[in-house]
Amino acid sequence: HVQLVESGGGSVQAGGSLTLSCVASGGTQVWSCLGWFRQAAGKEREWVAGIRGLTPAAYYDDSVQGRFAISRDNAKNTVYLQMNSLTPDDTAMYYCAAGGTASTGCRSDYGYWGQGTQVTVS
Repeated sequence: HVQLVESGGGSVQAGGSLTLSCVASGGTQVWSCLGWFRQAAGKEREWVAGIRGLTPAAYYDDSVQGRFAISRDNAKNTVYLQMNSLTPDDTAMYYCAAGGTASTGCRSDYGYWGQGTQVTVS
């Protein structure tokens, strides 16, 4: 079965950077979309960024546009989220997801999820 495993979370001071990684295993298809979501304490999970599986097209929520960069390495079945200029508002559990719908800008309809990695910005 498909498994997504995130890594790279941690604690960082405001203005710092982190890079999250997510390795997908158990699947042989090229995903239509790979994405990152986050959920802060007491809030609903929100979409952060998405990238198409077959083209380099990437999409970002306005709150992270210009600060975060999503990328993928299909040979390694890995998707990354480079996060720069972090603020306390970025504190959340970050989840990667696979299988989203490209026509929505990779914002929704994901079928597979990782367990999450915590990012704390102080």
